[in-house]
Amino acid sequence: MSAALLTLFVGFLGGLGLQSILESRPLAESFLSTEAWTGLIAGIGGELLKETTPAGDIRILGALAPLLPGLIIIYAIIGLPLLKLAVVKRDSFKQTAPDALRKSAKYWGIFAVWSLLWLVALIVQILPLAELLQGTAVFWLALSMAGTVFELLPVESAHEKPATAQKRNIPWPLIAGMAIYVLVFTAMNWGLWFNLRLPHGDSAMYEEHLWNVLHGKGFRSYLDQGLFWGEHIQFVHLFLIPIYWLWPSHLLLEFCESLVLAIGAIPVFWLGRRASGSRTAGLWLAGAYLLYFPLQFLDIAVDLKTFRPIAFGVAPVLFALDQLERRRYLPASLLLLFSLTCKEDYAIVIFSIGLVLVAQRAWPWIVSKWTKSETETNDIDPFAWKYGVGCLLFGPVYLWSALKLIRSFRSGVEVHYAGYFSKFGESPSEIVWTMLTDPGLLAGELLTGTSLIYALAILIPLGCLPLRAPLRLLGCLPLFVLLCLNELATDPRHHFHAPLVPLLFWAAAGGLRARSLLKTNQNQSQEIPEATSERRGEWAWACGFATCIWFSLSPLGIAFWDSGSRWNAAELYIPDERAVAVDEIVALIPQSARVASTDYVHPRFTHHERSYDYSEYARRVAGYEDKVPDDTDYIVIDTGHPYSTVNSLADVRELQTEPERWEVIRGEGYFLVLKRR
Repeated sequence: MSAALLTLFVGFLGGLGLQSILESRPLAESFLSTEAWTGLIAGIGGELLKETTPAGDIRILGALAPLLPGLIIIYAIIGLPLLKLAVVKRDSFKQTAPDALRKSAKYWGIFAVWSLLWLVALIVQILPLAELLQGTAVFWLALSMAGTVFELLPVESAHEKPATAQKRNIPWPLIAGMAIYVLVFTAMNWGLWFNLRLPHGDSAMYEEHLWNVLHGKGFRSYLDQGLFWGEHIQFVHLFLIPIYWLWPSHLLLEFCESLVLAIGAIPVFWLGRRASGSRTAGLWLAGAYLLYFPLQFLDIAVDLKTFRPIAFGVAPVLFALDQLERRRYLPASLLLLFSLTCKEDYAIVIFSIGLVLVAQRAWPWIVSKWTKSETETNDIDPFAWKYGVGCLLFGPVYLWSALKLIRSFRSGVEVHYAGYFSKFGESPSEIVWTMLTDPGLLAGELLTGTSLIYALAILIPLGCLPLRAPLRLLGCLPLFVLLCLNELATDPRHHFHAPLVPLLFWAAAGGLRARSLLKTNQNQSQEIPEATSERRGEWAWACGFATCIWFSLSPLGIAFWDSGSRWNAAELYIPDERAVAVDEIVALIPQSARVASTDYVHPRFTHHERSYDYSEYARRVAGYEDKVPDDTDYIVIDTGHPYSTVNSLADVRELQTEPERWEVIRGEGYFLVLKRR
């Protein structure tokens, strides 16, 4: 098929696909907010029929009204690589244009396939297929967009020295990328804090830990009684105390988290360069790391929870993997041990690394036995598999010990996150036993469309490079299974997937190298040319960029600019009247007071004598009763936060149950303030 015919065919199907998305509210809301979608519909001459279905179907006025804009967009994007040719290969444009157009059209064939399958699912009424296509539509389109970006990137590369001879320098583009990441995400995190959008629970409570430790109150927040050891073996943020002593602010913690996440790009660069033999390929992979939207959600989660100590483990594990490849086992061990301070989950990472090291040693032996031929293993460190066995043993033992320790701080009560796997049991041991002895239940919960979407969400932003390194990808399996079975979070937009990120990039680095060796006439092995690895790195970067458009909360994402989105910049990061008014409220309350406050204003009181949670959640510190602790001096209620159930004094629990004990200091506006008489 000629390039022109292929482009016409693929573009037409792509236009039909865009029309299908515009005509379906559930599909459209995977890309845009409802407000943006309805505005777009009006712009192309469509009419929203709200009375037909709760989903809000639309009727298109004019058969070509939605199709023509879609066709124009698709054909324009497919033709973008021709503009590149017109600039860089002007003399040979006529000869090279058809091939470039054909390549670009093939990438948009991905979205064309989705369009065809969607039409088939609707016509034949295959509901499971329609649901799967609806849940994955954004990935099909992102892959096609990534193809266009990929074709726009440079193909040629300058001659480089072998990676083994290169110094461990950090290229300036990588430094610039890291600086931009830190600047952007620090600004976003700080914007949430100043705009009262940053919660205390699972965010600012960690800053309260540092304040309380410095002031002799113990390693705790006053969300509840007891030390934090009863939640997790997680204390990496205590290492920030020396600089926190100089600047005791939650803003410092947010900056440090963004900085540490960005620093992880350095070992990614080293791993990619070593695996591919190309500095450029390593640089592209490091860029893909900074664009990786699951990583960005470790900085700011989908529910706007920001500071999470578990995120601090990503970079140390990546540095540890780099040290392992250099056969420096002592620093690697120290780094892996340090990662355990970020959360006990990293014990599973240590186990997974051991699994990979043992598999890398065993696989050549298995192949040689299967093929009855000799397989060279000269590049495999004979000590690596022994180290791997140690990791296989240490990981589970540490995790079991950590869970026992946590339980001891909870007076024998099971760890709270056992409830995330309630279908398998009530305790960690029962959960593991059920998974091992009931494969039917395990398969039923694991082999689902949700698991497939999760896999796509972590692999497509990397251009599926980890699939090219199956032995390293094997190390991702234990954590991936647990993530898919987690009933609380079903996608990588929270924090649970943090330990998986370094393992995925280790596999992605392995995916940069040639899968096989080419034999020369002298019967010697020679790697596939370096440019191939560089193009793989570019593909990973292009996929990271394309998925950022639809998923990222940063300025690269549509949600940042979409005024109808709950994550738009104007609403989240620019202080409004409520945020400005809080300073006056804080000034009313002496720092020696014990304050119970609602979640989003709570971070303003973590430096007070006590900082209690005011909510409908029955907490131990209040005797598991629906009240504030008995020693509470002040109550501050934020009536304007997203989950507020109190709109006026008439809704205040204490004024209903014991009005004689409380004096109203502020009874109107965004904040209600009560003082104990």
